[in-house]
Amino acid sequence: MAITVTDPRPINRAEEILTPKALAFVEELHNRFAGTRNELLAARAAKRQRVAETGKLDFLPETQEVRDGDWKVAPAPAALQDRRVEMTGPASPAKMAINALNSGAKVWLADLEDASTPTWANVIDAILNLRDAAQGTLSYTSEEGKEYRLRTDAPLAVVVARPRGWHMQEKHLLLNGEPAVGALVDFGLHFFHIA
Repeated sequence: MAITVTDPRPINRAEEILTPKALAFVEELHNRFAGTRNELLAARAAKRQRVAETGKLDFLPETQEVRDGDWKVAPAPAALQDRRVEMTGPASPAKMAINALNSGAKVWLADLEDASTPTWANVIDAILNLRDAAQGTLSYTSEEGKEYRLRTDAPLAVVVARPRGWHMQEKHLLLNGEPAVGALVDFGLHFFHIA
C-alpha cells in the first residue's frame, strides 16, 4: 500500500508532523482498522434502515452477557479523577490551545472535529500544537507582538484529544487512491508524536 499526501500547498512546519515514520504508522493503522470501520459503518446504515422500517430498536443477542454480567470499567487515571471544571475547544490556532491549557480548568478536551474546521492546514496545526504542548514548548506571538506561552506557575489542564468521528475521511491523505480515515489520521499523528 502507498500513502500519498495530496495537498501541494506549503503548510508551516508540516514536515515535522508528516514524517515518513509517522505516515507509515498511519498507514499501518489504516491497514489494521479501516476494513472493520467500513463494515461497522455499513452495519450501522443497515440497522438504521431496519429501525426506520420497523420502529424497533433492539440489542444483539450475542451481547446479552455484557448487559447481564457483573462487571465495571477500570477507574480513570489520577489525572482525570477531578473533572469539576472541564473545557472543550479546538487545538488550532496555537493561541486558543495555550489559553485552554492555561485556563485553570482541570481538563481540556482538544476537539479535532466539532470545535474545529478540519481543513488540512488546521489538522496539521492542531497536531503540531498538541505535540508542542506535550513537550512544553507551545508558544505564539501575535501580529501586535503579544506573547502567549504555557504557564509555569500553576498546573496546565490535562489534555484529552478527541479525533474526528469514524465516518469522516481525510481527503489529503490517500491510501491506494482512497481517502484515509480521518479518525485514524488524527489519532495516528497525535499518538505517534507524543508517545
